[in-house]
Amino acid sequence: MRLDPEQVRRALASHAPQRLPRENLAPAAVLVPLFARDGEEQVLFTRRPDTMPHHRGEISFPGGRRQPEDPDLLATALRETEEEMGIAAQDVRILGRLDDFFSVHGYHVTPFVGCFPYPYTFRVNVREVAEVITVPLARLRDPAIFHIEDWSHRGRDYPVHFYQIDHHQIWGLTAAILTQFLDRITAR
Repeated sequence: MRLDPEQVRRALASHAPQRLPRENLAPAAVLVPLFARDGEEQVLFTRRPDTMPHHRGEISFPGGRRQPEDPDLLATALRETEEEMGIAAQDVRILGRLDDFFSVHGYHVTPFVGCFPYPYTFRVNVREVAEVITVPLARLRDPAIFHIEDWSHRGRDYPVHFYQIDHHQIWGLTAAILTQFLDRITAR
């Protein structure tokens, strides 16, 4: 499946992103990175090393906590993407943003969507990335790989999204962001 970046930009712009109050949560941002390979749109994910103190082995989008030197959350997403994957900020075309999310781990996360040229020479930071995973966008739209479970955390029930891609399970906040992205770009 081939998506025109301008088509993605228009689809995202047609929904005003929900901005949630920061409360006492740490600000963070992620990038939903897209690229075209052999005429097919791909979504890039990373798998965190099993040695990480938090979220070991989980699949995520590049991103992290806002640092004092970041002028805004977009800068955070781009800095983290460059730190983790070596994708230079100037090589990313930002297409839009999604709703803010709260994580159960105390983060206020703002997701941005962007595309970069391919082929690209990644410079993977092995301290933060154990594996680079790319999945065709068309495959992520297959309802057979998706389900939702209700989980309890600190006395409150939460819907938790899951995508099963071969031996990889994308779940939690990353899967919720992915679901919103897919919903926004799918023509109704």
